Amino acid sequence: MKLQPDRMDTLAVTSYGPDWIAVNGERHQHSLLITSQGILRPWRPTHFESLQATDFEVLMELGVELAVFGSGKRLRFIPAAWQAPLMARRLGLETMDTAAACRTYNILAGEGRPVAALLLLETAPAPETST
Repeated sequence: MKLQPDRMDTLAVTSYGPDWIAVNGERHQHSLLITSQGILRPWRPTHFESLQATDFEVLMELGVELAVFGSGKRLRFIPAAWQAPLMARRLGLETMDTAAACRTYNILAGEGRPVAALLLLETAPAPETST
């Protein structure tokens, strides 16, 4: 059964691997912000531990209803306080690993929904934490 159209009229994640994501056939080896309205740009974080609340504030300027956050190779959640400004603007944020976020973004964008994806590619080692 075919679940995706032959061609989407928006940006689509066409493939991905452990350290890259291809959007409309073009490979990227850094974290990405992508929207169904045609925005594609690098996203600052290089590993989960470097995330900041300000990394998610960009979503409020995009005019989307829903965003998916790909948290890297495994599922990890951001602090609830970071989501509060998004919720106040009625902007949903769903968290999943980056591979699942790529697939979910494609489905939502293919339905014509105003959606964004913040896709974390962990390209640098996480900083060591001291206890």
